Amino acid sequence: MGKIISFANQKGGVGKTTSAVNVAASLGVIGYKVLLVDLDPQGNATSGVGVSKKNLKLTVQNILVEGASIADVVIQTKFDNLSLIPANITLANAEFQLFDEENSQLELKKALLAAKDNYDYIIIDCPPSLGMLTVNALSASDGVVIPMQCEFYALEGLSQLMITVSRIKQHYNDKLTVTGILVTMHNKRLLLSMQVMAELKKHYTDKLFSTCISRNVKLSEAPGFGTPVYYHDKSSKGSAEYLEVAKELSSRI
Repeated sequence: MGKIISFANQKGGVGKTTSAVNVAASLGVIGYKVLLVDLDPQGNATSGVGVSKKNLKLTVQNILVEGASIADVVIQTKFDNLSLIPANITLANAEFQLFDEENSQLELKKALLAAKDNYDYIIIDCPPSLGMLTVNALSASDGVVIPMQCEFYALEGLSQLMITVSRIKQHYNDKLTVTGILVTMHNKRLLLSMQVMAELKKHYTDKLFSTCISRNVKLSEAPGFGTPVYYHDKSSKGSAEYLEVAKELSSRI
């Protein structure tokens, strides 16, 4: 049975979608069968794997609100072993609708349970908030990966997210664990990066991925081409780093 892993951080601009897309694609490159679930109304994970958001007939919104099946919504991407459940701006309305429904925090879990046997990994890209969409993702997940920048504000956000994960574990999903903390946009030459890394190692040593994601031009370029970085430039540093993270992830869960 496949593992469901959310990529979550309520702080925007930390490389969350970049990490979800590239780890999902890298797992596919390694040989795992992967489903990427775009749970962000911005739909960046959708466009990041080359799928247009404009003319989608069905999205994750139809699953959450209307009870559509995974099989009806899933799209096979042009990348190895990588399928997608897309999202667009219509998902923003779903968050409000879910507030009015009983046990709505479990809608995604119910849908994904039917698909777990078909994939080795289901990767969920959460929105940059701790609202009902993220609660749905964490309630459905076996683990959560927390991408974070080397900034002190990010450390404060990490503490809040850890509290949220603990509450979800207590109330909705006792199997939820923190799979790992992934440091992104890392520059080892900066004193600030060294200081933040020291704090992370002090408090979260066992949770840190051994590979940090460096600032990389090819990583920044790839979304503009609708492609994960491995397929944009497999010789790039970003491609190599995300492959290492994917390998480490597969050894953790």
